[in-house]
Amino acid sequence: MTENNGKVWLITGCSSGFGRCLTNAALKKGDRVIATARQPEQLQHFTQEYPDTVKTISLDVTDKEQVKTAVEFAKETFGRIDVLVNNAGYALVAALEETSEEQMRQNFETNFFGAVNTIQAVLPILREQKAGVIVNMSAIAGFVNKVGFSIYGATKFAIEGVSEALRGEVGPLGIKVIIVEPGPFRTDFINRSLVKVEPQNQDYAKTCGKFISVLENMEGKQPGDPDLAAEVIIQAVEAKKPPLRLVLGKYAYKTFRQKIKSLTMELDGWEETAANTDFES
Repeated sequence: MTENNGKVWLITGCSSGFGRCLTNAALKKGDRVIATARQPEQLQHFTQEYPDTVKTISLDVTDKEQVKTAVEFAKETFGRIDVLVNNAGYALVAALEETSEEQMRQNFETNFFGAVNTIQAVLPILREQKAGVIVNMSAIAGFVNKVGFSIYGATKFAIEGVSEALRGEVGPLGIKVIIVEPGPFRTDFINRSLVKVEPQNQDYAKTCGKFISVLENMEGKQPGDPDLAAEVIIQAVEAKKPPLRLVLGKYAYKTFRQKIKSLTMELDGWEETAANTDFES
């Protein structure tokens, strides 16, 4: 490998969506990337255009041995890891009552445990370096969930909870943590990374069923530009004080602010009654 002072990225789920755009943006700026996918042959265009600065490897984040191998490969190839991006994942849209335990567990295995597996494998390297950034790709559903996204949103809520605590654990060691929370972006997420379970019970037709239709009709019309999002993520990674939560897109900002307003009103409305539950000093 040639000498390079840019960052070294390890990105999961690079075959499409944000992973693909972020890989492309990092390579364009001269950084080096270990790009992973379950089918790395889908990443050949990167190795052809950037033969010296990108290497690919097969990775299913639910397989801890593959995770370990990918992290070791990154360290052996480029000597370090500066940025881990946990991007691999998929969405499940279904009524909770009609979601099987297997479907729930599979979604958590990929979106939550897959990310945690990778964080645990990378942390020894980042601790030794006393530097690094962990980027966990969440979604607006990780802060404001939608009907039909009960389990998918729960996986994102979970990774956000981990990220909040992790930030405090590793911050004193020079390691930063960023949660990325995008709204609807024009990727192939809906066609490629969305498992849809049509309601079997008509009681859910106007909630979960309607949401499935909304998602299908949104395909190709999402307001967010994923290439612009990738540039903003890179800016956050390079910032001295990055945000814990990086909210992307006008829709996401509007939705975030609405929930914050609603939460504040709830707190204020119940504070006089519910806050006075401590022992008297």
